Amino acid sequence: MAKNLERIVLLSPAHPLRGGIASSTERLAQELQEQGYTVCIYSFSLQYPGFLFPGKTQYTEGPPPEGLDILPIVNSINPFNWWKVGRRLRKEAPDLAIARFWLPFMAPAMGTILRLAKGNGHTKTMAITDNVIPHEKRPGDRLFTRYFIDAVDAFIVMSRSVGEDIRQFAPQKPLAYIPHPIFDNYGPKCAREESLKRLGLSGEYPYLLFFGFIRDYKGLDLLLRAMGDPKVRELGVRLIVAGEFYGSEEPYRAIIREEGIEKEVIFFSDYIPNEEVKYYFGAANLVVQPYKSATQSGISQLAYHFERPMLVTGVGGLPEIVEHEKEGYVVEVNAPAIAEAIVDFFTHGREAEMGEGVRRGKQRFSWDNMVKGIESLFHEI
Repeated sequence: MAKNLERIVLLSPAHPLRGGIASSTERLAQELQEQGYTVCIYSFSLQYPGFLFPGKTQYTEGPPPEGLDILPIVNSINPFNWWKVGRRLRKEAPDLAIARFWLPFMAPAMGTILRLAKGNGHTKTMAITDNVIPHEKRPGDRLFTRYFIDAVDAFIVMSRSVGEDIRQFAPQKPLAYIPHPIFDNYGPKCAREESLKRLGLSGEYPYLLFFGFIRDYKGLDLLLRAMGDPKVRELGVRLIVAGEFYGSEEPYRAIIREEGIEKEVIFFSDYIPNEEVKYYFGAANLVVQPYKSATQSGISQLAYHFERPMLVTGVGGLPEIVEHEKEGYVVEVNAPAIAEAIVDFFTHGREAEMGEGVRRGKQRFSWDNMVKGIESLFHEI
């Protein structure tokens, strides 16, 4: 434990809210507790109003993580609630309050709560910043983001591109780059045969995996175009698309019809429960992230955990995470480049060597590194 740092509050989504940010916050809390810290998560009673959430539900039906103190008390759209929660945090006076920041919409609530908490003259504030400038921009984003950043004493970024974004707002504040740790809280690896059986898939074909929420910036359209490439079609490869649509399915269905790949693309278009994630990665030969923009991606860290090679585009922090031709591929943001990498992977039998590269490379992404980074940054404030 760091000197003078004992009690920590995490301001972030957590169970019963679902998604990668909630899951990784819970995992961080577990790691902090294992290292002797007292941890409480201030989560949301209301995260998004319904009109701002395009998915089917914000909540998981799975059981809560064991041994965590999670308080769902933050209402993202109620200023009276922000004042109440901020006053509570100021009174409790933890040594450190860490906010998880990923969207300017959350800035008024989180910025106000942190400002009030700091009024006790004791609590230091930190942010783990997934994004600062969002993928899908809206009016007021920069104003909201500045309001949040001004309330924070120090920052952890998980990609260097986000660090550069923060420096536009806070050139002098302490900042540390710590890559996103692996998602090792989704169970052990699952054998390919069992995974295919659980998903009802044939063992006759090799499989690509596109995993996670389906939004325009994630580039599924590019991957579908690549699937229509004649050289890819000759491979007999199938594409698993596992995730919930955030928007209309029709543009993607239209590409599938246009390319004539109805039999090659298999949709599991619901939110994937945590306990089933291992089957999708277990079935996949190669995980594809054809993103048009990115900072970092939790999908990469799932692939590392399940030891699956990756094909990513060279945007944001993705090239920092995947070493080209050792742990997978880093390619340009276009369908021909994606298709070329897919063909190389299967025609030259790269799975074993790249899988070994992933097994070696995953050691870089430990939760202990994240805790050490928090401790070090705390003493810079």
